[in-house]
Amino acid sequence: MPVLSTGDPSWPAAAAGLLRGAPPRAGRCRVMALEGPSGAGKSTVADRVGTELGCPVMRMDDLYPGWDGLAAVVPLVRAWVIDPLLRGGHPRWRAYDWDRGRHAEEWQETPTGPFLLIEGCGTGARELRPYLSVLAWVDAPADVRAQRLAQRGDAALYAPYREMWARQEDAFCAEHRPREHADLIIENTAAGRL
Repeated sequence: MPVLSTGDPSWPAAAAGLLRGAPPRAGRCRVMALEGPSGAGKSTVADRVGTELGCPVMRMDDLYPGWDGLAAVVPLVRAWVIDPLLRGGHPRWRAYDWDRGRHAEEWQETPTGPFLLIEGCGTGARELRPYLSVLAWVDAPADVRAQRLAQRGDAALYAPYREMWARQEDAFCAEHRPREHADLIIENTAAGRL
């Protein structure tokens, strides 16, 4: 399995090349999931690879149904992202309103071409893996992840839920073992953002 380091300036091109060379498994779309623990830098990694590919990035933060919703996001990703792709359409989803504690009424659509990135814990679930062209595990040392979480723009909002979310991540990883099934490891070890 390839291992890329964000310390190597060629890593976005290498990650994009891996997806380009993989077979489409969600209809005609090649989907890369970026999975890993909070603070690993999944969002930033997804942005860099998405720029390299010129493709959209879907974020699980828009779909999780609340702070206790990690497990519940998996069927939403299947219904709102994967199933439309399998039918030749585009992902159609409702954003979660964190202030109101519910999904919005209006539907949004994410137009896709040959590639789509989905990032966030839950994207490497057993039920989703058959439809992923590449599952990437993004990781960073615990101290770097803690520093990044403390520097988030929503750090104060996130802080009361951090332990609860970490327990959900641990349970998810124990059940689904996404790192063991990853096609690619991205070591995002630099302190701060890429």
